[in-house]
Amino acid sequence: MSWRETALTARLGIRLPIIQAPMAGGPSTPELAAAVSNAGGLGSLAGSMLPPDDLRDAIHRMRALTGAPFAVNLFAPLPAPSPDRVEEWSRLTGVSRPPPPAPAFSDQMAVVAAEGVPAFSFTFGIPPLSGYDGLTIGTATTVAEAVALERAGVGVVVAQGYEAGGHRGTFLDTVERSLIGTLALVPRVVDAVSVPVVAGGGIMDGRGIAAALALGAQAVQLGTAFLCCPEAGTAPAHRDAVAGDTTVTRVLTGRHARAVRTPLVDRLERSGLEPPEYPRPRFLSPEPPMLVGQGGPMARSMPAADLLLTLEAETDAAIARVAS
Repeated sequence: MSWRETALTARLGIRLPIIQAPMAGGPSTPELAAAVSNAGGLGSLAGSMLPPDDLRDAIHRMRALTGAPFAVNLFAPLPAPSPDRVEEWSRLTGVSRPPPPAPAFSDQMAVVAAEGVPAFSFTFGIPPLSGYDGLTIGTATTVAEAVALERAGVGVVVAQGYEAGGHRGTFLDTVERSLIGTLALVPRVVDAVSVPVVAGGGIMDGRGIAAALALGAQAVQLGTAFLCCPEAGTAPAHRDAVAGDTTVTRVLTGRHARAVRTPLVDRLERSGLEPPEYPRPRFLSPEPPMLVGQGGPMARSMPAADLLLTLEAETDAAIARVAS
């Protein structure tokens, strides 16, 4: 059987076991997700920051661009942030502006269910899943989280390694105790659950895809690899910084996330101040967070469809090298 054919690709109705990670805050666009889906992968829309009407519009744009399966991603409901530390943090950053009203998860989820989205992915915990009949995809950073997702009836587990860009999906333990590399995490999760496992974190080319499949993953999830595609909404400064040094920090959004280490990040870290709760720091910063994984230096600037073809050819070559 070809590496392209797994139980998960059959379940999703996709040609390649490659998922484009949702990247909220700009990089995720319907155009990027549709290009990935049209090329045989599973494109993902980052809907966590979108009000319900905007989320519905984005789904409609997706459907105008592709008839292939796709996923929509939301953040599991989080406690409302308190106003603590906002004034002190604002003095530190020199920025003072109120955050926009946060969309309610229940309202967003109602849109996902009503629109019949083929796959629903999420992070930061386990949200209410009743009323949605499609495939559910949850994020785990530890074996315990993967087991909890399966017990909750989640259909697919994304094993998010330490190398991954963006927010850490940790929800059962501290982030500091949940920083496990992809190479170590994936086989442990595969052994612990019976549902399909997707490997995410540091995978940038066909060698990484072949390695993840060899570890037992039924698909891979790539985010940083797509940041420089023309269809992505990645800001110019973000594109220019993709190859830079990264760090896992709370100072950019209030939750731990892997991002480019900038002078601002260093200054905020050195202050020793506790940042406000998520998502307030994002709106009290003179620069947007540039979320990037450790594989950033390997990112390529090419259309998403070309990148999928390149990844496919590289995976063929990597598997052939091992077989010979």
